[in-house]
Amino acid sequence: MAKKRSGGGLTGTQQAAKFLGVSVLAGAVLAGIALPAAGALGLAAKGTVEGFDEIPSNLKTPPLSQRTTILDAEGGLIATVYSRDRKVVPIDKISPYMQKAIVAIEDGRFYEHGAIDLKGVLRAINRNAQSGGVAQGASTLTQQYVKNVFVEEAGDDPEKVAQATQQTIGRKVRELKFAIQVEEELGKKKILENYLNITFFGQQAYGIEAASQRYFSKPAADLSLGEAAMMAGLVQSPSRYDPINDIQEATKRRNVVLQRMADVKDISQAEADKAKATPLKLKVKTPKNGCITAVDGAGFFCDYVRKTILNDATFGKTAEERQKLWNLGGLTIRTTLDPRAQAAANEAAIAKINKDDPVAASVVQVQPKTGRILSMGQSRPYGLDQKQHQTTLNLAVGSKMGGTTYGFQVGSTFKPITAAAALEKGISPATSFNDPAQINIGENEYTRCDGKPSGYANWEVNNEMESEKGVFDMTSALGKSINTYFARLEQMAGLCETLTMAKNVGYERELGKAIKQSPSATLGSVESTPLDMASVYATFANRGIYCTPIAIESIKAANGDKLNVPQTKCTRAMSDRTADTVNQMLKGVVEDGTGTKAGLSDRDNAGKTGTTNDRKDAWFVGYTPNLSTAVWVGDDVGEKKSMYNITIGGEYYDKVCGGCLPGPIWKIAMTGALDAGQTPTFVPVSVPRAEKPKDPKEGDEGPNKPRKPRDGKPGDTKPNIPGITLPTDLIGGGDGRGNGRGR
Repeated sequence: MAKKRSGGGLTGTQQAAKFLGVSVLAGAVLAGIALPAAGALGLAAKGTVEGFDEIPSNLKTPPLSQRTTILDAEGGLIATVYSRDRKVVPIDKISPYMQKAIVAIEDGRFYEHGAIDLKGVLRAINRNAQSGGVAQGASTLTQQYVKNVFVEEAGDDPEKVAQATQQTIGRKVRELKFAIQVEEELGKKKILENYLNITFFGQQAYGIEAASQRYFSKPAADLSLGEAAMMAGLVQSPSRYDPINDIQEATKRRNVVLQRMADVKDISQAEADKAKATPLKLKVKTPKNGCITAVDGAGFFCDYVRKTILNDATFGKTAEERQKLWNLGGLTIRTTLDPRAQAAANEAAIAKINKDDPVAASVVQVQPKTGRILSMGQSRPYGLDQKQHQTTLNLAVGSKMGGTTYGFQVGSTFKPITAAAALEKGISPATSFNDPAQINIGENEYTRCDGKPSGYANWEVNNEMESEKGVFDMTSALGKSINTYFARLEQMAGLCETLTMAKNVGYERELGKAIKQSPSATLGSVESTPLDMASVYATFANRGIYCTPIAIESIKAANGDKLNVPQTKCTRAMSDRTADTVNQMLKGVVEDGTGTKAGLSDRDNAGKTGTTNDRKDAWFVGYTPNLSTAVWVGDDVGEKKSMYNITIGGEYYDKVCGGCLPGPIWKIAMTGALDAGQTPTFVPVSVPRAEKPKDPKEGDEGPNKPRKPRDGKPGDTKPNIPGITLPTDLIGGGDGRGNGRGR
């Protein structure tokens, strides 16, 4: 029976015998001799060679994981991300000193032997027998490279890494066979290049280029003799010889490498001595990895790009394929982010809200006609340090893309969707209702898309203030955000038609769920996201054509190949006449309605305020013909707070409203993003207005009994609807100028 040492390990003789067994196998492989049955060599145990002939004949070298570079629309750097920091470089971009140093210390006879160094094997057997342990290995640089390939292929999977590094004869023989093939197919120069690009040098740096930048802030091509020697010395034990943590130990190891280089005649003894006498001078570059390093607060946009690659089938049929693509890296991603717009959105998000305030702000901008996401700003910085009020929750999007699970109620910013549905059905903008500040409507008066009533309860609808009563037409109701008007307008347009319009303009694309068929949808009770709302309003700016939002312009792989990327899909959601009419009416909101604090004075612009029940969410969504911006303000942590008697950004608010906080934030974002020299205009249209109210005449059915008009086009003057005031002359607009501002 074999004896064991007191420590439980094999004796020196046994270690040597074990190593000799591997060597015999190596010699058999080298000679191409067929091995006898595994049992005859005692290799039947688990983890050893099982059927030598079944080992794949070709070594499948995986592409090396590298840094992915994310760029803005102008080619500026947003962030660098990687699972392994590496940049592959050709051999002629690596210092000759580095090439000589790594060969000298790791495999001095690299250019003299084949895949297996038999002299090295015998030398190691002798040394290990004398030391009573494994004092010296005999793996050639080629064998080390093969092992690193297996480790690289294992990625971050602990089980696969363990399999790739397990100390078994079976794994050793497998590596030997592949090493022989690599020597035959690649040659020494290419093996050395691959080795230097795959090897781990500590401090999160994989490959010589990343390591050179990490320790000396210079390209690998510029490494000096002493620097190269230090780097070569790291390979044996990156943690033990880490110069950042132990400069003395690193210096000792460097000197060992220098002496070895002199011994093999790569450098003279004088050169070695001079380099030994020179102190190590590091110029450490702190690793910058991930979206946390993104410029101008673009961390949330950066993460949205990552989520796009991980979720979009364009990048792979399965989640595993997409994850592998991202982890492999080496991508150059050109995005839609506009640096000017991003700087403006970031400035706006933090201009009136502090990062430690009880509420947060989200600002997102979309380009009409293209669907390009130009910016994503947030008042809380991107990051993991909660003590610094950082977060990785992207308030602009849904949970699938790194954002909120339920989204946010949008309040009155939904009303233009109802208006568009009504216009598409032929209801005139001049249609008016004479209502008190509170009305009651049965839910059974609203029909779902399946033809059934939406419910049977009584729906009580209240306006914001008691004074908001009387006659309103569509323009004035949008300008003053009259709830009772839009409850009635939805009844006329149809609940199903209204929700279909919402779907057509992408209202809940990010949340990925059907809109609840409730009459209260017209008042914004159904949740959405800032990105979706910016896209909804971009549809109005684009004269009725909705374009799905996109964040990626192009992607180039490490080998230079161009990858397919998601393309925007543009579909007509409403007629251009309907969109033009909504644009004219929403101009009134920023000119003399609830959004006057947000209005831009130097160009055509339109928008809508929104505030939810108990003021838990506040919005302003607005646009010009060439830019749509959504701003949301609310509680992003825990149970949502009502924004009454609250201090935000150092300013006290008795109650937060869409026009008094999100509105000014919107104005900052738009002003900073837009070019003063580019001021496109909306297509002007004449918007019919209601006549001034008259006393009800005998026989009127009253305001609570609207009837549906006959089908027609916007501006149709013929429907006779009891209880609804219609003008005698709809052509030409309310003030004779067709500007629809409700003056």
